[in-house]
Amino acid sequence: MSVNFYFEKKATLKQRRKLKQFIAYIFKNENKMVDSLVYIFCDDEYLLNINRRFLKHDYYTDIITFDLSEEGSSIIGEIYISIDRVNENAAIHGSTTEQEINRVIFHGVLHLCGYKDKTAKQKLTIRKKEDKYLREFQGSTWNNTPN
Repeated sequence: MSVNFYFEKKATLKQRRKLKQFIAYIFKNENKMVDSLVYIFCDDEYLLNINRRFLKHDYYTDIITFDLSEEGSSIIGEIYISIDRVNENAAIHGSTTEQEINRVIFHGVLHLCGYKDKTAKQKLTIRKKEDKYLREFQGSTWNNTPN
């Protein structure tokens, strides 16, 4: 499994090796096979353009996840994250930028695992999963031995 981080906008991403290992852990814990995952960190305008072009949505968002996998094969995904939205959401929710970046990174993984967030019930489910994985990541209660 490969996980790569690219930056269209400068951002601080701490503990990259640990994050990559933890992303693999989430997929394994959710019983999903992964081939490759690419994260692109960008600004609001970059992500708004993607939102308009591919999803026909005309609003800002913090994350867009594309599942590029073929049916029945290992997951191949692209996840676009707006650093502008992450910074604003961290301020709104009283968390650190690092915590919010991690939350959104894990949120994208959960989308690729099949979790949705369109209804109130779905939003509650995915938020509980995010919180669970954030606690595990921050508390290092998971086995981070590379496979």
